[in-house]
Parts: sequence; structure tokens; C-alpha cells
Amino acid sequence: MKLARYLSIADLERDARRRLPASIFGYVSGAAEDHHTMANNRAAFGRWALVPRMLTGVAQRSQEVELFGVRYASPVGIAPMGLSGLCAHDGDLQLARAAQQERVPFVLSAASTVPLEEVAAAAPGSWYQAYLSADRSAISPLLARIERAGFAVLVVTVDVPLASLRENELRNGFSVPLRLSPKLVMGGLAKPRWLLSTFGRTLTTRGIPHFENFTAKRGGPIITGATGDHRSGRAALCWEDIEWIRSQWKGKLLIKGILHPDDARRAAAAGADGVIVSNHGGRQLDGALATLDALPAIAQAAGEMRVMLDSGVRRGTDVLKALALGAHFVFVGRPAMYGLAVGGEAGVRHTLQLLRREIDVDLALAGCARVENLRREFVTRMA
Repeated sequence: MKLARYLSIADLERDARRRLPASIFGYVSGAAEDHHTMANNRAAFGRWALVPRMLTGVAQRSQEVELFGVRYASPVGIAPMGLSGLCAHDGDLQLARAAQQERVPFVLSAASTVPLEEVAAAAPGSWYQAYLSADRSAISPLLARIERAGFAVLVVTVDVPLASLRENELRNGFSVPLRLSPKLVMGGLAKPRWLLSTFGRTLTTRGIPHFENFTAKRGGPIITGATGDHRSGRAALCWEDIEWIRSQWKGKLLIKGILHPDDARRAAAAGADGVIVSNHGGRQLDGALATLDALPAIAQAAGEMRVMLDSGVRRGTDVLKALALGAHFVFVGRPAMYGLAVGGEAGVRHTLQLLRREIDVDLALAGCARVENLRREFVTRMA
């Protein structure tokens, strides 16, 4: 496959739509209710314009970023995404290996189907993202498991106290756990390449995938759900639980799903090392604030914490705007999934390389040789 013909994330998205069953593409690309939050995430980047500086000497450029003692090649990592194995065989492993090859962080979703120990062995330095209930007797063994596996960064997602309403998934016959609805079955049969390379290969090598990483124990098959109800108790999670987790977890602790500056202050007070400004890519609360609009106030409130952002990033210029407004790093979700669907590990690497190439060109055109020098003066709010 000649990945060079894909010139942008949009090119990859178009081909992913063609390759994936409609139900699975809808799961990846869709959002909650009327998709207002998802649309607002993209619109927010259009509300800010770059203000380039001239004659600054940009012949030698660098987009390397240091984060938690690790030097990364680019300020763009891969966000946690559940059920990536529906886009490609062993999708979690392919995403992790691609990120490692490109020297950027990969965040393994709790809703993944490859055991976290395999991911840690294949791509040391990966991060783990958790969906946690308020049951501390369940949290303790999970923390022990991820520590044994070698994960040094724990990302606690806090914007999913309940599952959102995603009507597009229901209309496409998609649900979690997966149910063999007529639309789901017919959509799979209509994509024979996906049926053989992803569905068929997974069945022959691993059997029916399981939710492997929600808790310390293996979960149930994706067609029936996790053992027990892994969602129960999330609505009871509170800041006191985060403080307790901080007392138990020796590694770096990040809180993902922050949109209000007061919550950033609470995260800092609880001992978090960083926050990820996120609205779950528009997949949770519809009509929520765009992450880029939330970013400046959170960056100001964060103190010594590292501030990261996801949701809506599609271009190198988006990355520059986020960094100029106070982010230290950004993550992409859907773009990586599109690359995975199109070309597996190589497709994910191509996604990251596209963004890296754009960032390099955009730095030169903006008159800023190093991403660490991006400041508020490089952007202006459009009227």
C-alpha cells in the first residue's frame, strides 16, 4: 500500500469510511446525541488565527518536547480509544508499536482487548487509562497490576460517570457489548477485506475478544460485556477518591476530562501531575465547551501541573494553536483510528508523520523555530 497518497487526516478518514463496516465507522467517527460538542471542537480551532513573525531565523527547527522526564519527538501522542481491535487485528498493539516507533506516547484504553501486559512488553513507555468506580477494593489490585506490567503513567478519565446517549450507534446496529444485529452482520459481510483481515484473523488467533483491562481480572467477551458491571460505581467517584489513588500510586497521575479551571485546581490539590483538557471527543456531554476554548483558563489555573489537550485536533496548525494557548502536549484519537483502519501500524505511523510534517512547516511559516517557544503572542481570537 502506498500510504504517501494520503496527504491529510481527511484523506485517511475518507478511506477508513470505505474500508470499515458502517456500524464500526459510525462508532469511531460519531459522537453523542446531535454531535454539537464534536462540531464545536473543530469550530474552536477556526476561532483562533495564527499571527506569524517574520525574519526570526527558522532554518533549524525542533518540535521535540520533554514530558515527565521523557523526551518525545513531537508534541502529539495517541489518545486512549476503546475497541480499537474492531478497526484492525490487535489494534491496541499496532497503535502502541506505531507510537513507540515515532517516539511519542500511546495511552492504552481500559476498554481494550489486548492484555495490558502484552502492550507494555511490546511498547515499553506506554501509558494506561482507567475508568474507575468508587470501590477502592477493586482499584487497589488494578493499580498493582498496571504497576507490575511497567506502566509509569496512570490516566484517570473522570468525564464518564454514566454512558452517554449515542443515537448514531444505535441506528447503525452498534452497541457495547456488541450484539449481532442484522445491520451489524450485513455491514460486516459487505466489507470482505475487513471480514477476513480483522474479524476472521482475530477469531482464529484470539477467539472472541474480551475486555481485558478494565480491572485486575480478565473481563468478559465483547459480545456479553465485562465480568460484573464495570460501569457500576463510576457516578460515585469523587475528589477524595482521587486523593486516595494519589496516595496509592507511585507513578505519574493524570486526570482526563477537565473543562473547568476549578477542577484543574482540585486536581493539583489532590496531587495530580497533570490534566488532560478533554470532552471525550464529543462522545459524552453534548453541547459541552470546546476543549480549545477551555484551555487558556485551565492553563492559568494549573500551576506546576502539565496541561494536555485532546478532542478535535486534525492539523499541525491546530497543534500550534493549542500549544500557544497553554498546552504542553496534545493527543489525537480518531485520526489514529483512521490510520489504523487504512494501513494498520504503518497507517498509524503515517498519521503521526503527517502531523509532524505539518508542524514542521507551520513552525517555519509562523516564525517560531521551536515548539517550546510558542506563546500567546502567536495567536489571536477572531471576532
